[in-house]
Amino acid sequence: MTPFIAELIGTGFLILLGGGVVANVVLQGTKGHNSGWIVITTDRALRVFVGVVIAGPYSGAHLNPAVTLAMYIAGNLGGLDALAYVLAQFIGAMAGSFVVWLMYQDHFKATSDAGGKQAVFCTAPAIRNLPVNLISEVVGTFVLLFSVFYFTDAELGSESTTPIGLGSLGAIPVAFVVWVIGLSLGGTTGYAINPARDLGPRIVHALVPIKNKAGFDARYAWVPVVGPLLGGALAAWLFLWLGS
Repeated sequence: MTPFIAELIGTGFLILLGGGVVANVVLQGTKGHNSGWIVITTDRALRVFVGVVIAGPYSGAHLNPAVTLAMYIAGNLGGLDALAYVLAQFIGAMAGSFVVWLMYQDHFKATSDAGGKQAVFCTAPAIRNLPVNLISEVVGTFVLLFSVFYFTDAELGSESTTPIGLGSLGAIPVAFVVWVIGLSLGGTTGYAINPARDLGPRIVHALVPIKNKAGFDARYAWVPVVGPLLGGALAAWLFLWLGS
């Protein structure tokens, strides 16, 4: 499997399972309706485990443009490879969210809450305050990436095909970090901490036929893109500075 295909499939599974749990919790008439935040955060941890196990041996399992940017800054990935990773991640994210829509389309029809239907695809702030929302995404992603650098065998300038050392065992600590981020820091914005996870499905939501759906929300949509990229870059720069 090539790194491009690994990132596409891994991210696709990540979003399929992540959007699926929100659909199961939020949409009307599902078996898991109203099962709550703990179910969502637990799923987000376990879906990362699944995605990393699939893609780890072939690409390092970035599954997130913020991770790819951080690895590029740290010298673990070339520019063209980084662009290919990001493209694969966006394609995978859009494909995964489209499958969620296919599976849950009857429940979308049964649900009147436009915000709830949009939440299956992308995040929104609990309280809209864009500077604070941006800080939330920066901090959450910084915690993720700074942790990843230290509990994997990342080496500056490594040309390894798995530059952050995430095999099946490496997937376990990543999953726990994502879980604790959701439990502690996720209540403000829904912790996108991944531009592809948010923007790709947000575009799919705008394109697929859903009755009485919310708008694209361009005034907020940049926050879960810019925030994670800033958080990833800050984590990489601090890691480099501490290691110098």
